[in-house]
Amino acid sequence: MKKALVISAIASNQGKTLLTMALLQHYKGRVRPFKCGPDFIDPQFHEKIAQTPSVNLDGYMMNQEQLTWIFNKYMDKEVAILEGVMGYYDGMDKGASAYDVARSLDVASLLILDAGGSYITVAAVLKGMKEFRDDSTIKAVVLNRVSSQMHYDLVKKHLLIACPEIQVCGWIQKGLKTLSSTHLGLNLKELDAHTIQEVTQDVLEHIDLEAMESVMHLDKTKTSETYPFKTIVKKDEVCVLVKDKNFSFVYHDNLEYLRELYKEVILLDSTKDETITKNADIVIIPGGYVETEDSYGRIKESLNFKNSLIQHAKSKEVYAECAGLIYLGEFCDDKKMSGILPIRFELTDKRERLGYYKCEIDGEIKKGHAFHYSRIKKAPQTDIQLYKVSKKTAKDGGYKQDKVFGTYLHTMWRLGLFL
Repeated sequence: MKKALVISAIASNQGKTLLTMALLQHYKGRVRPFKCGPDFIDPQFHEKIAQTPSVNLDGYMMNQEQLTWIFNKYMDKEVAILEGVMGYYDGMDKGASAYDVARSLDVASLLILDAGGSYITVAAVLKGMKEFRDDSTIKAVVLNRVSSQMHYDLVKKHLLIACPEIQVCGWIQKGLKTLSSTHLGLNLKELDAHTIQEVTQDVLEHIDLEAMESVMHLDKTKTSETYPFKTIVKKDEVCVLVKDKNFSFVYHDNLEYLRELYKEVILLDSTKDETITKNADIVIIPGGYVETEDSYGRIKESLNFKNSLIQHAKSKEVYAECAGLIYLGEFCDDKKMSGILPIRFELTDKRERLGYYKCEIDGEIKKGHAFHYSRIKKAPQTDIQLYKVSKKTAKDGGYKQDKVFGTYLHTMWRLGLFL
């Protein structure tokens, strides 16, 4: 029988990634990682540990039937570990919370609760979380930042009084030695394989995995009788996807979808100055980083790549998201880009966008996520088609010129590319 578990908490920075990391390491070879929401960084970290691509489950961009289909498509391992986003219920207003994903898929949820400086109040928090929605799938809890076995026993006693139906699976020691080194801190994404193993041992030292697995049974996954997306019509075309250290923000299903859609998909590394083949029909440049000093330094001398992209864009399709959009422009501050689109960008000290947005393209609403610190400094009023990206107030966010389209939105391509 397959097992699945959503790892969540009451907020960010409570230990979700720490516990997820340990479980992925423990189940390595038998686990498929998933990430609730639109995150790109955590899935890369998941894949580094599990050696299996992590799949995003986004309840805002996808409806419930589509979400179920994606989960079933990639649930090909013995165990599924789904890392939540923010707090368990955060995103409910958009159907995108860990609660929504867990409820839609009927997967048990485990809350990791910070017990530092508290004991009875932790029970009140758990009871409130459990009772906030009658149909929540909260089945288990792990305590973080526990000072001792005595502290854990005290908290556990009150948890069992308040929520006897919740499985209390153990605790994580406050101030783990393997996380105390100044060069490590809590930046888990930079840990090497040896240190990940050491941290995993410390994290799981006081956790009852048997008790945890008792709530992880995936009795029956809901199924979609039909393919819940637009029917795929195979194209006799070649697609070049730029995928490297600069342009790395690609949902795993987006890559798989391209392989289903096109005759051939070629992965290209712009930082190695690779050139776009002349037989390419479309070039896709995803999000990532091109505007920082380090990232720009990796691409500013990639003249063969840039020139081949310019040549391609004269008559063929280009689709770009966020950092890809910036690279299509002329400049970002003083950093020279490809100049394919007559747009200039600038970096700001504050976020320009963070969250879910919509963009209307030729009467069709596209949903996506955006997170960036850049903005348009200068764009022509003619010769370029402008699309608004909106949350409450619409702002410039999509640009089309001939067969070239760039947008600030990160989207799920199975729902339809802009082009």
